[in-house]
Amino acid sequence: MVTAFPRWPGDVITPWMVELVRRSRERGLDAEVLAPAYRGGGAREVEGIPVRRFRYAPAAWETLTHDETVPDRVGRSPAYAALVPLYLAGGVLAGWRAGGERPDVVHVHWPMPHALFGAAARAASGGRTALVCSFYSVELTWVSRRLRPLVPFLRWTARTADAVTAISRSTAAMVRELADVEPRVVPFAAAAGDGGEAGPEREGEREPGHGWGGERPPLSGGPEEPLRLLFVGRLVERKGVEHLVRALPRVRRERPAELTVVGEGEWEPVIREAAREAGVEVHVRLTGYVDRPTLERLYREADLFVLPAVVDRKGDTEGLGVVLLEAMRAGRPVIASRVGGIPDIVEHERSGWLVPPAEPGALAGAILGAARDPGAARAVAEEGRRRATEEFSWDAILDGLEAAYEAAVTARRGDGRR
Repeated sequence: MVTAFPRWPGDVITPWMVELVRRSRERGLDAEVLAPAYRGGGAREVEGIPVRRFRYAPAAWETLTHDETVPDRVGRSPAYAALVPLYLAGGVLAGWRAGGERPDVVHVHWPMPHALFGAAARAASGGRTALVCSFYSVELTWVSRRLRPLVPFLRWTARTADAVTAISRSTAAMVRELADVEPRVVPFAAAAGDGGEAGPEREGEREPGHGWGGERPPLSGGPEEPLRLLFVGRLVERKGVEHLVRALPRVRRERPAELTVVGEGEWEPVIREAAREAGVEVHVRLTGYVDRPTLERLYREADLFVLPAVVDRKGDTEGLGVVLLEAMRAGRPVIASRVGGIPDIVEHERSGWLVPPAEPGALAGAILGAARDPGAARAVAEEGRRRATEEFSWDAILDGLEAAYEAAVTARRGDGRR
């Protein structure tokens, strides 16, 4: 059960979720997706994955999800709040119908509020279906900071689930503070393939870079050549891109540098204004959305990948930082903020560098430090590649999820309920 799933061929929404379900099915799990409709419809099959779409409003109004997160949508246009009760009713009914088929497990992503849908499915199955809830941190910070009356509901979602997972150690700690449960830490991976797997490559899924043969090693240019800095992600406040822009003049005092920003979002005007104020407009390129082959090329051409994440005004930050895994698998040295789940991926000075959030000076220092010692930076990049492909491989993630499913089924049926 998810908030959003690709609506048509080529839709860029949640590619990692598509990969997760596709690979689960390849392992022999009979997995289907329950997702809300978008404007009355949406794809009923994505890459061979059956998708059930539930309706919750007239077609023209079914835009609460997919285009942006529900909290952002409601916060920007309070009129959308009127759709929330309809969304909940539609999801509960869809969950009840799905539960009538008595699935072994219902896996709820973003339990706020989808645990209601999972509970409906479990009830409809006569208590046979096990419920797994996966937390991604945003729902925890959003409720605890802005909607505290809903904290008891969030606590209930953790306590009544038959198994709980969290995408990072920091998220798991937040769940433990909420309820007396022990989540399994199961991260998610990048949408790109793991490269070393057997079988032909799928289009758009080639693993960028194995060794340096045939590609540009990071930081291989001389000191007179511009450093190629790269950011990839949604342009929202918690990504902190404006702090990276403000670091650029300090970097350029020592060495030429150019920044490429890939992504779209409402924070784009803030980023452009920061570049104008810092006097680096001509050195910052905002590409908007790019396709997968172009993105892989940008990764291969970059000297450094930077994720300058911050804690935003809603208290939200990076639950994990999947783009770091993509960059590390491409063999790029990474620099990121020490916030949220990022330290689960980046070990400081081993597989990348961690800096305090919202500090352009620290970002500039880390960038220049890597540039001054390219050999050490390439060694860090190689360790990052190893860590991303081994410790955050799809096999490891799917092993963790299957263990959660088995534990949930045992907990559900071990007390005599069938």
